[in-house]
Amino acid sequence: MTNSYREAGVDIRLEADGIAALVRELTFRREGRYGPVGGVGHFAGLIEFGSHVLALATDGVGTKMLIADAVGDRSTVGIDCIAMNVNDLYVMNIEPVAFVDYIACDRVDPARMAEIGRGLNEGARQANISIVGGETATLAGLVNGLDLAGAVLGIQHRDRVISGEACRPDDLVVGLPSSGVHSNGLSLARRIAEANGGYDQPFGSTTLGRELLTPTRIYSEVLGLAERHEVHGMCHITGGGLLNLARLTDLGFAIDDPIAPPPVFAWLQERGGVSTAEMYRTFNMGMGFAMVVPEHEAGVVARSVPGAKVVGRCTAEPGIRLGDLRIE
Repeated sequence: MTNSYREAGVDIRLEADGIAALVRELTFRREGRYGPVGGVGHFAGLIEFGSHVLALATDGVGTKMLIADAVGDRSTVGIDCIAMNVNDLYVMNIEPVAFVDYIACDRVDPARMAEIGRGLNEGARQANISIVGGETATLAGLVNGLDLAGAVLGIQHRDRVISGEACRPDDLVVGLPSSGVHSNGLSLARRIAEANGGYDQPFGSTTLGRELLTPTRIYSEVLGLAERHEVHGMCHITGGGLLNLARLTDLGFAIDDPIAPPPVFAWLQERGGVSTAEMYRTFNMGMGFAMVVPEHEAGVVARSVPGAKVVGRCTAEPGIRLGDLRIE
């Protein structure tokens, strides 16, 4: 069986076309104070706030919720929800400070809500943010099960925002390890798992289902690194894999020495018959975050994070390459 993210129901190119169609219609901009800074399309949206900027980002857990339902454990998906949001602020060197959650469900189950609350609280602790509100909507007939999403507010001095515009050819890319699959590519991972023994099968010291539920890593340490070192760009490697790097700059990237993927990725690739190019444009493949730094900073930045390493470089030629493979 050959699998792809598209065959699993997620067409990355179609999503990009859909987002572009949506953004083309978003022409109105607030007049007066507190207007937007920059355009739509980076990892977070910025709002002018005097000498600072406020930042907003939103994301959800996605179909990882279906794995949590199958395993019967929803105690960690709240960490994923926080992580997927705050990591999108860290890439711009913005400190997250507050969060609101949104839960859409077919029915309210207090025990299930308590499990989700425990994960949200732990994610908030790891990111040092306050959960200041939220919304629960019972949408029987529209939602089957439960969907968890949220939005995060951050703040930073305007002159300390890192947008990727400073990236230059021959800058080096430092990859930071992921904790596993994180909260992207699960439509494909679920398709493969359910066709190859399901979630209860042993996987190392745990089960496959619990391995896939490993919470998304929260990369809060990058704020301190950006304060101490020269950083030209940062990237959260989410759905789309290495293609996320193209959100930083029109320059290209050559990934010649990637982080070794954890065993779960080899299992998914082998059992699903997934090509290497497809794996790297769907999953994080062991690198959940990337920092683009000048060559003289690369060594010390890599040594500052356990498991981090220089994985490649920025190139004058556009496009994303993994060794001899072009990722597109």
